Formats: sequence, C-alpha cells, structure tokens
Amino acid sequence: MIWLSWRQFRGQALAAGIVLGALAVTLVVVGYQIRNSAFVRCESDCGGLAAPFQDRFANRLYFLDAGLLALPAVIGAFWGAPLVAREVEAGTHRLVWNQSVTRRRWLLVKLLVVGVASAVVAGLFSALLTWAASPYDAVAGDRFTALLFGTRNLAPAGYPLFAFVLGAALGLLLRRTLPAMALTVVLVVVAQIVVPTLVRPQLRTPVTTSVPMTAEAIANLRFLGTDAEISGISIPGAMVVSTSKLLGPDGDVVDLAPYRSCVSRSPESAPACLEALDLHVRVAHHPADRYWTFQWLELGLLVGVAGLLAGLALWSVRRRPA
Repeated sequence: MIWLSWRQFRGQALAAGIVLGALAVTLVVVGYQIRNSAFVRCESDCGGLAAPFQDRFANRLYFLDAGLLALPAVIGAFWGAPLVAREVEAGTHRLVWNQSVTRRRWLLVKLLVVGVASAVVAGLFSALLTWAASPYDAVAGDRFTALLFGTRNLAPAGYPLFAFVLGAALGLLLRRTLPAMALTVVLVVVAQIVVPTLVRPQLRTPVTTSVPMTAEAIANLRFLGTDAEISGISIPGAMVVSTSKLLGPDGDVVDLAPYRSCVSRSPESAPACLEALDLHVRVAHHPADRYWTFQWLELGLLVGVAGLLAGLALWSVRRRPA
C-alpha cells in the first residue's frame, strides 16, 4: 500500500520538491543579505540604521510570509480534496475498495503518506523562513503578532496537515472534487482567521498586570475614547488579550470630567495632561516566556483536529457504498 500510495503521489511530491528547492534558494539568499546588511553588522551607534534595514527587507519577508500562509489552502485543495473524490468520480474506487486490503487500511496509508509529506514540506519552509528572518524578527521584538507567530517555528507545520486531512474528508463526504476543493479553501481560510483571533488567546489563562499610563504610552495608543476606552497598548514580547478602561489612583474608572477636559486638548498637550491624572490600566496578557508553550499547544491542537477528521474519514469510508 505504501508503494501504491507513493506511485500515485510521486508527481505531486516532485512538483512540491521543485517549488521547495526554489524557495530554499530564495530564503538562503535573503537570509545571507539580511546577515550582511549594515544594521546587522553594526557594532555601535546603530539606531539610525534600524529603519532603513526594516524598509529594505519588510516587503520581501511579507511576500514569503504570504506564501507560507497560502500553503495550507493549496495542499488541502490539491492534495487532500482529490485524494478520494477523484477516484470516486473516475469509478476506480470500485476496484480498490473490493480488494483483499480493507478500505480503512487503504485510506489510512494514503492519509499517512501524504499527510506526513504535507507536514514535512511546511516544516522545512517554516524552518528556513525562521532562520532567514531571525535578525529582522529580533528588531521587531514581538513574536506573538499574528503574522510572525503563524509563520515561524512549529505552528506552521500543523496547518497543512490539518488542511490536507480536511480536504480528504470533504472529498470523501461530498464525492465531488471541485466542490471539495472550494469548500476546503474556504474552511482553511476561516481556520486561519479564527485560531489566531479567538482560539489562541484562550489556550492558557492570561496574566493580569497593572500598567501605568505615562505620556509616552498615551501618545502611542491607537484609540482614546470619550468614555476612557483605549486600544493599542502593548507589552514588549507579550500577547495582549484585553485592556480595561483608564483607571484612576483608586482603581475605579477615571473621573470623566477632567479626563474629557484633557482629551479635548491638542494632540501635543493631551498626553501630559492625562499623565498628571495618575492613570493606569489592567492588561490581561500572555508573557513573552509563554511563546514556545503556545507554539506547542497550537501545533497539538491542529494535529488533534486532523486526527479527529482522519477518524471521521476512516469511519465514513467503511459505510460508503461502492
């Protein structure tokens, strides 16, 4: 069965190997250029080189990040969805499903062979991108942002595996290749939005910290509401989950009369006026030292969901009429 699965998959594997080889060359070149840039080689008084360094490499790394984010949908649509649906449409499944090898074993081997290949391709892509971008990421200093977290280290290896098994299960259930491909792409994109925004922050209980609102911190906020709501507060290296309203020294929401009086001032004088009110906020966040815990948790979550989908597919294939 392994040999048969490899024979059926070798064309796709060869195409993936060629693409991965081209990506590897690109990433090695980008990584070499980053490491030989003036900012990375600078040893003293380097502050003025940081902005040009980020401007030079930002677009290239965003392009590579986008490629890794698109990989799960591509694998799910072109490796997963046709895995069973194409054989059902062609009618060749009748020959396979009536051999001495059981349907479950036939499907299990195909899922394992192609599923492992999906994770390996994504893992190698992620490892090379993580290596190439590491000096740039050190400047950014926030590995918990959705883009960096989802395209570095371990978590990216789980999404293609999940997408592949999802595509295979949908192909088996729908028995039509094109609808399965389309639905796979939609669900993978939904998962890539839902997991970072809704699931990831809930994987562990956040830590609550009181953060004083200095004039500098207030000036860097993205939003300052008339009812003392704020957004845009950050803690270096941490994942901020939620932020309270602006609180006064007594721990209650700031008195809105002096607060609004400060907010109505010019953008230049308002931060100093608000700092004089001795404000602070309570921030629920995940500290920077939880980064690897979250990488493992998200990888485990995706592998677990892929396992459940594989179980559903194996249960379903036994009951499908030939």
